[in-house]
Amino acid sequence: MKKIILATAILLLGIKTNAQVNEKELLDKNVAAAIKLEDTTNVGWKRSGNIVFLFNQSAFNNDWLGGGTANMAGNLGLNYDFNYKAGKIVWDNKAMGSYGLTKLKGQNMTKSDDRLEFTSLLGRKAGQSNWYYSWYLNFKTQMDSGFDPKTNTKISHFFSPAYLQSGPGMLWKKSNNLKVNIAPATSKAVFVHNHFTQFGAAFGVEKGKSSRFEFGAALTGYYKFNVMENISMENILNLYSNYLEKPENVDIDYQMNLVMKINKYISTNVAFQALYDDNARGAFQIREVFGLGVNYGF
Repeated sequence: MKKIILATAILLLGIKTNAQVNEKELLDKNVAAAIKLEDTTNVGWKRSGNIVFLFNQSAFNNDWLGGGTANMAGNLGLNYDFNYKAGKIVWDNKAMGSYGLTKLKGQNMTKSDDRLEFTSLLGRKAGQSNWYYSWYLNFKTQMDSGFDPKTNTKISHFFSPAYLQSGPGMLWKKSNNLKVNIAPATSKAVFVHNHFTQFGAAFGVEKGKSSRFEFGAALTGYYKFNVMENISMENILNLYSNYLEKPENVDIDYQMNLVMKINKYISTNVAFQALYDDNARGAFQIREVFGLGVNYGF
């Protein structure tokens, strides 16, 4: 009888152990299938873009005693993302452009915004984590001439200045809306027309020259999230330190875009940008744009 009981116990233990093994194998297979499904989801190109026109105006009649100057401003902006995914490869591309004009009563029309930027980030997955071996490229310039408000002297125009960064690194990517790239060996080139350096240095480029080369480390971050329903915030950060000259003076480029959606085509938009580059100007450059926007998504 004891032998029968012992044999039954051993048999039940074996069945339980086998069931646990089978359950573990099934769980492992499900996890592997989920990873495989994630890797094969959204394969190929994924594109999205938005065109927005911002407008604001202030007007006062001749009997208004509170003071003020009539003015109006318009800003046209483009934001376009085209990303590629296949297996362990991801390739994220972002193009941004904006141009704005402001008109004060009794004064000439002036430029309030002028930006053209392209960023490309190519990555290959490193294991099963969120890390990728990456190659980073960023180019930015402006489209129109810029003038000194005090002397009305031309101080910049298209491709003067122009900035190009490129280098290998490591990308941490949680999603298309949250990613950080670290590139410790990044080259940076600054281009400017030589007539801006004819009488002295400009944008860090030495007198009489048309370009400047730097080598250092770059860190870029991107985070987009919904503050609440119909309100989204996009944050873009770019840091750069030049190993060859004053590495403690870090170049900073932070951009924030806040969109408060009213309906499919109308929104209130706030854009903020803070720049610091001691080679161009030894102080923060601040740009703010606020207005009612007409949007077209594609």
